Amino acid sequence: MTHLHSYIVAYDSGFAPNPFGGYCTLATCKPNIREYANIGDWVVGTGSNDSKIKRGGHIVYAMKITEAVSFNCYWNDPRFQRKKPNLNSSYAKACGDNIYHQESDKTWFQMDSYHSNKDGSANPSHVKRDTGVDRVLISDNYVYFGAEGPLLPEELQSSIVLKGRGRKKISDETTISKFEKWLRELNLSGYQGKPYDMIKEAKK
Repeated sequence: MTHLHSYIVAYDSGFAPNPFGGYCTLATCKPNIREYANIGDWVVGTGSNDSKIKRGGHIVYAMKITEAVSFNCYWNDPRFQRKKPNLNSSYAKACGDNIYHQESDKTWFQMDSYHSNKDGSANPSHVKRDTGVDRVLISDNYVYFGAEGPLLPEELQSSIVLKGRGRKKISDETTISKFEKWLRELNLSGYQGKPYDMIKEAKK
């Protein structure tokens, strides 16, 4: 049975999710979704209704999960080497999410990234939260709008959009079918728009 997992993307930076390199990946944050979402499920992120952002009800991204792998598998997979971050490179490269692997002594290595300390050292709280679920969600069937996504239809707002923190798990087949139909009719896929933070950074 297909489920839809909805949440509010409080920080749309291109890091979590990471929509670059031909795959949408969720490798950090949202441990409950990373643990319980299954292959074939949808993960849908909607915009923040914060007074500075005002994107509540707008879709940020939707990914249909096609793979789920461990951090070590993600780290070593040739397809995802481009998702290892370089904070001194392009915006897309800087927000890479392929940041974890386990050393031989089972300790976790964290690359200098958006989840590190400012000096590049590992941030223990992020390491603990991210690696508490050793699972990365991957999709090659996704659409990412970032800060430029459309408003979800009114009939889907109440059933899909989460109010507050956490996640909303939707199992109703009719609701999921209506969402899939709406998304399909947009006739768009892959990376479509810039993350909110990327736009904000360009305006500085």
